[in-house]
Amino acid sequence: MERFYTAESVTEGHPDKLCDRIADSVLDDCLTHDPNARVACEVMATRGHIIVAGEITSQHIPRVPGIISQVMQDVGYSMRGVSVELFVHRQSPDIAEGVDNPLEQRDGSTSAGFGAGDQGIMVGFACDDTPEMLPLPVVLAHRLTYMLTVVRKAGMVSGLRPDGKAQVTVEYDEEGKPFRLDTVILSAQHDPEIKPDELLWELTDKVLNPALRIMPPDENTRIFVNPAGRFVCGGLDADTGLTGRKLMVDSYGVFVSHGGGAFSGKDPTKVDRSGAYMARYIAKNIVAAGLASRCKVTLAYAIGKAEPVMVSVETFGTGTLCADDCLEEAVKLVFDLTPTGIIRQLDLLKPIYAQTSAYGHFGRPGFTWERTDKAQVLLDAVK
Repeated sequence: MERFYTAESVTEGHPDKLCDRIADSVLDDCLTHDPNARVACEVMATRGHIIVAGEITSQHIPRVPGIISQVMQDVGYSMRGVSVELFVHRQSPDIAEGVDNPLEQRDGSTSAGFGAGDQGIMVGFACDDTPEMLPLPVVLAHRLTYMLTVVRKAGMVSGLRPDGKAQVTVEYDEEGKPFRLDTVILSAQHDPEIKPDELLWELTDKVLNPALRIMPPDENTRIFVNPAGRFVCGGLDADTGLTGRKLMVDSYGVFVSHGGGAFSGKDPTKVDRSGAYMARYIAKNIVAAGLASRCKVTLAYAIGKAEPVMVSVETFGTGTLCADDCLEEAVKLVFDLTPTGIIRQLDLLKPIYAQTSAYGHFGRPGFTWERTDKAQVLLDAVK
């Protein structure tokens, strides 16, 4: 294992995350009125313009300009001078047919519910480094950006604006366990009249110290706050945002590979999203069962086919009761890996997605894919 690992996070006011929030809010609005809606919503935002495009097939027509206005207000931006353009059409009838009438049903082998809405590779990961069963740098980076947003919205630090980023490097020992904090970077957008020294003191007291409590800095930890100097111009005035451009922030950083599919704006028939949630669910239950201390689960699907074409489990030599191929068979036995099965097990037709759009999709309580209710079942399956 490498000696140092780094992870980053961004606030909900970062342009890319703003686009994810808009896309997922459109999805939530559709699912609120039509749980069977098919949504693939993409957003681009830049100075003065927000463009929403994609495919939506639903009994409900989302009022996209109103949704955007509410998101902008919630995050802390103004719609003044911002135009909205829409380029939305219905889902391809060919894709819809493959989802509604999967290969297994067409060839008479089984009645399998939905087929996958696209091909793709999904990766899930869990480890016992933290209570969240995520790598420590990932947890700390998200804590920093979340705390930065909390103190801004609560008025605990005056003069903060919505945009911000964090990056954390942790040193690992020879056994692959985190043991010291090496580097912390925090960039916080602020009003022009804010003095850098005052901002540094406030952010140290109200963001850095609380967020890093589980692994405090030592005398050799490097801490950089707004290392570029002023960070007044931010948000859409400084950067262009796109949905799906913070894949590693959304998942596990550099600790494991990524299948390449983005999450936000996609209904759960798109296995890019639902398959990734299921892979995390499986990996977390394997670690919770004590079957491994680190686990990566990889799923692969073909468009229009319900069953995955690949199920892989890798425990990096930390497995306890059985080999990785044995765990793969147990996973197939315990979990229904069809899109219909995933949606049912994780209850994914509810409007829950806007809250996933910032601070990572994993490691946060309340989401069904974070439950460890299958740990004992997995244990029984391998014994």
